[in-house]
Amino acid sequence: MTTALVYSALVFALFVLRAIYVIIFPPRKRFSSGQTCRLAIFLGSGGHTSEMLQMLQGLNFERYEPRLYLVSQGDILSAEKAAEFESKSSFPPAFTIVTIPRARKVLQPLWTTPWTTLISLVSCLQEVSFGLVVRGKPFADLLLLNGPGTCVPLFIAVFINRFLGLPSPRVVYVESFTRVKKLSLSAHLLRPFVDCFVVQWPGLHRGGRRDRYSDWLI
Repeated sequence: MTTALVYSALVFALFVLRAIYVIIFPPRKRFSSGQTCRLAIFLGSGGHTSEMLQMLQGLNFERYEPRLYLVSQGDILSAEKAAEFESKSSFPPAFTIVTIPRARKVLQPLWTTPWTTLISLVSCLQEVSFGLVVRGKPFADLLLLNGPGTCVPLFIAVFINRFLGLPSPRVVYVESFTRVKKLSLSAHLLRPFVDCFVVQWPGLHRGGRRDRYSDWLI
């Protein structure tokens, strides 16, 4: 019994140390000047989608391709806006739209949230981790997030890849322009873990190694 407890404690300690290492030293892929970057963008519906697409207005379509848009289940409008945004490009279409289940629906009881979040996480793992086997390459080199809640299981899927030593994208979280004095719940949860955390109001900037203040991006 004592031996089993020692082994269990040792395994737990190794897991914790591995997680800390991945957080402090995330993988960093460097790109040459002529190399393209596979870009994944999560469109969080409503104002989140509008802000994200506005931030992408100056995107170099030739450099950042192919592009993958992730939208929540039932969010037809975000998918339509992504397609409309792509139609304005002068370059040949190089994008895909993928739907993932919502972590939590509007007015959904809190006690059911863990179950729907788990379903969303499994779907994200299919795209981020299991899809790696099918494609033979990461689903993206760079992942852009700006909330809301469904982006959390998406990041967890990326973090699991990192923990296991599998290829994973760098993650940039841009807090909503509407958040002037207080961060959203998603931002609070992901701030310590993402590769770059961007705020658009000086009062939210902490000045940490991964924190960035970029004034208004929209």
